[in-house]
Amino acid sequence: MQQVRTPHVVVVMGVAGTGKTTIGPLLAARLGVPYAEGDDFHPQANIAKMSAGTPLTDEDRWPWLDAIGRWVHDRRGLGGVVSSSALKRSYRDRLRAEAPGVVFVHLTGDRALIEDRMSHRQGHFMPTALLDSQFATLQPLEADEAGVSVDVSGDPGEITERAVAALQGLAQPSL
Repeated sequence: MQQVRTPHVVVVMGVAGTGKTTIGPLLAARLGVPYAEGDDFHPQANIAKMSAGTPLTDEDRWPWLDAIGRWVHDRRGLGGVVSSSALKRSYRDRLRAEAPGVVFVHLTGDRALIEDRMSHRQGHFMPTALLDSQFATLQPLEADEAGVSVDVSGDPGEITERAVAALQGLAQPSL
């Protein structure tokens, strides 16, 4: 499989269980850029809250989004892929404030498929009980936001190829 070089810095977004942690590294490899796992930017208090089945508040998310935004900013002009749910427009606006050229790949799918995938994964702190709150919070990308939506049906390779093809259709960011 051929690498596709891009100066885009991409945030792979979507509700829990859409495959951000699976697709993110595959997409980064296809683009020939580094990958950062968004969950690694969470403070321990956030992980403890989610592990207990408590949804995060916006106040909980701001430091996490700021840390991701700094990583994205530092990759400007070099390219990179990072995962982040980025469910609300205000969260994406916060990332864009730190890194104006960021591009979003919104992983989308049927709720039943996503719940099924979540129920089979192991070692993740996000319980399926929070999926409803994730869908309730989700504000899909708007027309003025740089990004693409990619369906998560199929295997990871197929999803990654759809994401690469969709990204290739975007204009290159201004450096």
